[in-house]
Amino acid sequence: MKEFFAMGGYGFYVWLSYAVALGGLLALYLMTRGCESRVKRQLEKRLRLEQRRKSRDTTS
Repeated sequence: MKEFFAMGGYGFYVWLSYAVALGGLLALYLMTRGCESRVKRQLEKRLRLEQRRKSRDTTS
């Protein structure tokens, strides 16, 4: 098992590259979720404003 993780002396670089790739994917996932929630909030705000405008226009 120890030999598997050592990978002929290159284990540190191999496992480090896996960790960096996984970290990058995790960062992309978190950034995407943040952008998605921000866009949803903006769309909901815009929808509420449009509904207020329509209700004001119909009551006038």
